[in-house]
Amino acid sequence: MARTIQSLERAAAVLRLLAGGERRLGLSDIASSIGLAKATAHGLLRTLQQEGFVEQDASSGKYQLGAELLRLGNSYLDVHELRARALVWTDDLARSSGESAYVGVLHQRGVLIVHHVFRPDDSRQVLEVGAMQPLHSTALGKVLAAYDPVAHNEALDAGFAAITDRTVVDPAAFDRALDTIRARGWAGDIGETWDGVASVAAPILDRRRMPVGAVGITGAVERMQEDGELRPRLIAAVRDCARSVSRDLGSGRF
Repeated sequence: MARTIQSLERAAAVLRLLAGGERRLGLSDIASSIGLAKATAHGLLRTLQQEGFVEQDASSGKYQLGAELLRLGNSYLDVHELRARALVWTDDLARSSGESAYVGVLHQRGVLIVHHVFRPDDSRQVLEVGAMQPLHSTALGKVLAAYDPVAHNEALDAGFAAITDRTVVDPAAFDRALDTIRARGWAGDIGETWDGVASVAAPILDRRRMPVGAVGITGAVERMQEDGELRPRLIAAVRDCARSVSRDLGSGRF
C-alpha cells in the first residue's frame, strides 16, 4: 500500500473542515475537530495562510478558506466548462475538416490538451487528452502566447528548443510571429513540432473576452496545405469553431 504524506493529509483535513462547517473556526475548534495538538494545527494553518489557502479574521482570530482556493476552483470549473462548450463544435470541426481536433489550455509552461476528437477515418489513433505540447512551436501554443501575456512569459521562460529544423528558436522572431497571429486571428505550424505534420489554431475567449484556451486541427502536411500554404478552407473552419465556442462562453463576436 502506498504511503501517504501525513502533513498533506492533515492540511487536507483542515481545508475540508473549513469548507464543511461554520464559515469561521477558531484554533481550538480546528485542533480538537481533527485530533491535533494546538501547536501542530497552528503550524498547518500558518503555512496554509502563507499560501493563500486560509485567511485569518483580524478581529476574531478565526480562520476561513482563502481566495487562492477560490481561484483554483474557478480554474477547474473554467476548464470543464470550456470542454463542455467545445464538445459539439469540435465534433463538427473534425467532421468538416477531416482532421483531428484539439482544445488546449495553458499549463506549466506548455499546452495541456483537455479535449481531442479523432480524425473521422478508420486509421488507428491514440487519445491525447492530458498530453502536453510546447508553447513556442505548436499552433495551439502560439495562439495562447499571442493572446495571453502569461502564456507569452511562460513561453519565454521555457526557452526555444529546436524540435525540428523549422522550429523558431529566436525570441525576437517568435514575437514577430505573434504580432502576425494577432493581426490575422489564427496561428499555423508547418513542421515546426513534428516533421510532415501541420496545424492550425485560433483563440477561445470567455465572457470577459479573455483567452481561456485554443482550438485547432492537426494533420499531414499534404492534406493541410495547398500550393505551399495552409488551406484557407481549414483556417476558416477552425476560426468558425473558435468563434462558436467563444460565443457559447458568452464573449460574443470577435
